[in-house]
Amino acid sequence: MRTAIAAGRLAPGARLPATRLLAAELGVSRGVVVQAYQRLVDEGRAAARTGSGTVVARDAAVAPRPAADRRRTLHELRLPLSTPDGVDLNLSPGVPDLSAFPRAAWLRAERAALDRMTASDLGYGDPGGTPRLRAVLAGWLRRTRGISAEADDILVCGGVAQGQALLAQVLVSRGEAAMGVEDPGSRGTRDQLTHWGVRTEPVPVDRKGILVDSLLESGLTTVLLTPAHQFPTGVVLAPDRRRELLAWANDRNGLIAEDDYDAEHRYDRAPVAALQGSAPDQVAYLGSISKSLAPGMRLGWLIAPRRMQAELLAAKHASDLGTSALPQLTLAELMISGDYERHLRTVRARQRARRDALLAGLRAHLPRARVRGIAAGLHLLVELPEGDDVAIAERVRAEGVLVHPLTWHRLLPGPPGLVLGYAAQTPDRLTEAAARIGKAL
Repeated sequence: MRTAIAAGRLAPGARLPATRLLAAELGVSRGVVVQAYQRLVDEGRAAARTGSGTVVARDAAVAPRPAADRRRTLHELRLPLSTPDGVDLNLSPGVPDLSAFPRAAWLRAERAALDRMTASDLGYGDPGGTPRLRAVLAGWLRRTRGISAEADDILVCGGVAQGQALLAQVLVSRGEAAMGVEDPGSRGTRDQLTHWGVRTEPVPVDRKGILVDSLLESGLTTVLLTPAHQFPTGVVLAPDRRRELLAWANDRNGLIAEDDYDAEHRYDRAPVAALQGSAPDQVAYLGSISKSLAPGMRLGWLIAPRRMQAELLAAKHASDLGTSALPQLTLAELMISGDYERHLRTVRARQRARRDALLAGLRAHLPRARVRGIAAGLHLLVELPEGDDVAIAERVRAEGVLVHPLTWHRLLPGPPGLVLGYAAQTPDRLTEAAARIGKAL
């Protein structure tokens, strides 16, 4: 008991077992237990209370945990996902406007979902997702993204991250442990794939998207890319590159993992259709509501070629037995009611205004810098004429603004730049951020 108290396993205020019960359980006389409790009281580790027995003392000394056992922070694990001290303007890319989450519409949809739910909906269901959501998603994705899939082709998962993890596990089990990734490209995606044993090979990106010639020269048979709005450069995969990429996949019997992470957010026109609709046997399509609603919902989908679906479903079942049913059914109701589409129209207008404010501020305070990328998404790329972008990002951070240096998202050397997210800040705050960035530079 002394060891348990010192290690914190018995917390201050925890009640110790009654002496008679513990003596009977241990097979010793009650006097032995009474003496042991008295020692703990004498040492200040326990306190005897009339009518309530013996409890662990409130000020019982607890030995500190070894440093090696402490929980590592997000800053040690990966790119900053929270706002560090001294920063009041977080322009990390990939963060949506969480204040815009449609709470009232979600609550209505959840009530409707609960009214429809049967007892079997609360059990261990299909690990691929609830039939209702998969049917709704099939229609939604067919209409908005040009996807070619039936409801049974869709695997509902915990965001794009879990979809990538499942793909990685299946590929590694098949002996396909190398995957091409865009360079520059998402560092978080590379870290995710590496964690699951996939070796990521950089494939350069230019103004037209991924260089298919470099992919051909690499000998790779699998590649992951963001064709509708490349992260972080913001370019769209050009039509001739799309044709070359699909020809590569067909000739090599290759696999294209298509991360459609923010395709809902195109501000000047309708987004380009997904690759999957042109080659469903060669493309594994990944999407989620992380950028349209909130990443904390952990809801996404994976539509893989049918030759992989059984293995992916088995991996999903082994991972978690299936995604939570109530959020799935709630999302289905939100889409059926039209509230999801209304929400998207609202946030598109808000985010376009925010992008315009940041662009105007950058033109005023950074006239030599060039902004790249289409009018879409949650971030933009500022190309710098010269300098060490990691050091520049540190100078910007000293002004209270958090940005990503482009180098963080590279495997190969290249020109410097800053990746700025704008969706989570108001226009006036983005104007202030641009002024501070200009001051730092």
